[in-house]
Amino acid sequence: MAGADVGGDGGGHRKKKGKRKPPKRMSIRIDMTPLVDVAFLLLTFFMLTTVFRKPQTLEINLPPKDTDIKIAESNLMTIRVDDKHNLYWNMGIDIPQKLKYEDLRKFLEQKAKEHPKLVVLVKIDRKGKYHMMVDIIDELNLASLTRFSLAPMTDIDKKEMARAT
Repeated sequence: MAGADVGGDGGGHRKKKGKRKPPKRMSIRIDMTPLVDVAFLLLTFFMLTTVFRKPQTLEINLPPKDTDIKIAESNLMTIRVDDKHNLYWNMGIDIPQKLKYEDLRKFLEQKAKEHPKLVVLVKIDRKGKYHMMVDIIDELNLASLTRFSLAPMTDIDKKEMARAT
């Protein structure tokens, strides 16, 4: 609330003619109590309504060094991504086939049903974008394929992609 202090003229003095008195200034006092109340109300409101989320991370289990794991070729699917975001897949040592990214989830779900022991090997070109790797890992998780591996793309893989149908 605000208040104005208006003083009186002191009682029975008579005004003299000819002399002008400067006008009296009113002092204004602003009450800060409601402002503090509103500030604390907003502070408690935002503190109590804030949602605390756990950071979403992907847990990666790395095998010990110098470990060779043998996998049957019929259970190994390789997904290769070139620098232009083209996807190629093949089972074992078959000739790679082109795949559209829009069809990836449906394709992975189908392969997961056909092969319960399926292991996916993802190879991405070094010139490719990081988000492609993240998107592919997300699609693998959504298709319930938890056994996958990441590997660097070699020149042999680039030759294999050139043979794609």
